[in-house]
Amino acid sequence: MGQTLSEKIFSKASGKEVKAGEFVFAEIDRAMIHDITGPLAIKVFNEITNNGKVWDPSKIVIAFDHQVPADSINAAENHKLLRKFAKEQGILNYDVYEGIAHQIMVERGHVLPGMLVVGADSHTCMYGALGAFSTGIGSTDMGSVFALGKLWFKVPETIRFIVEGKLQKRVYSKDVILKLIGLVGADGANYCACEFTGSTVREMGMSERLTMANMAIEMGGKAGIIEPDKVTENYLGEIIDGYENPDWVFSDEDASYKRIVELDATKLEPQVAKPHRVDNVVDVGEVEGVKVDQVFIGSCTNGRFEDLKISAEMLEGEKVARGVRLIVIPATRSIYRKALKDGLIDIFVDAGAIVEFPSCGPCMGGSFGLIGNGEVSVSTSNRNFVGRQGSPEGKIYLVSPATAAATAIYGEITDPRKV
Repeated sequence: MGQTLSEKIFSKASGKEVKAGEFVFAEIDRAMIHDITGPLAIKVFNEITNNGKVWDPSKIVIAFDHQVPADSINAAENHKLLRKFAKEQGILNYDVYEGIAHQIMVERGHVLPGMLVVGADSHTCMYGALGAFSTGIGSTDMGSVFALGKLWFKVPETIRFIVEGKLQKRVYSKDVILKLIGLVGADGANYCACEFTGSTVREMGMSERLTMANMAIEMGGKAGIIEPDKVTENYLGEIIDGYENPDWVFSDEDASYKRIVELDATKLEPQVAKPHRVDNVVDVGEVEGVKVDQVFIGSCTNGRFEDLKISAEMLEGEKVARGVRLIVIPATRSIYRKALKDGLIDIFVDAGAIVEFPSCGPCMGGSFGLIGNGEVSVSTSNRNFVGRQGSPEGKIYLVSPATAAATAIYGEITDPRKV
């Protein structure tokens, strides 16, 4: 019996051939913390090692993205602690607000196909779009990783999602992944590797693939993963000088899967996740006309240049509806600069949007742009839990950048195909 891509990555990381269900002590290729999860990881590491040295500073990345610039004294103190630790340990620290950690990890070349990557954040699964096995872990586990460079894992079973067909105009990977989450449920892929494949996925650019992998956790997945191909090679070639494909691995044809989920995306409509569950997914037509107070375009899910361009093309020459706040946040500084150079920022500002500096923004309710009691937010982010973007009395609907832009123009949830 052959192996899945995930089983092969764990075999390499543990130094022996393994199958799903086995427990392994695996070597970590990259580890990431940010300003929210980092302080506890450092505290645990210092307790384990008596303020010793990390296993390999070149394999650790720190990024400030959740509460930046510091929005409280506690946040400022956390930033001080992380800066001090990074300097003492010789760790790369993106502490000048370069943007969202997950996007930094991929666009700065910290993740390559076949790697085993951990991050102290659940959406670390996003990097699997590059053919890596990347997963979120707790801060205390990360303290152990800092000390040892290894971590115990149960090798996960794999669910294979086969998506076929050409997407309609203004239907994107965000709609695909929301549909899949709705099909299997919020716990339908618990502790499984979600392997995305099929003609629809193969035709997606890296930006859309990152969106797919990013939301694997929203169906309970341990990781989202896509086999590397020419798209992967071209993407890495643009960000890494002299990049060559060394030893890519792929799932064997006779690999064993826990489940195979198939989706014909040919007639897929724009999707919306209704409050307060990500798997509460419906076609946009079922919620058209819902009045909104705020629209948020950004986050690690949909804050890339391609996402901003989709929204800007719809907003060009239009105005945000009266009484609606449109917040746009590019995922990283480089994306912000590209959007600025290409005139997208002007389009957003002319339409009446607020464009903020790269950060997580209101996505986890820790920074600017929160909603009040009874308010409705339409968001391109990844979670719509109670209180996620502010008041527990508010409501959050999750959508694609196209649906978000259409909604901002009309002030109510709108099918982007009608704009």
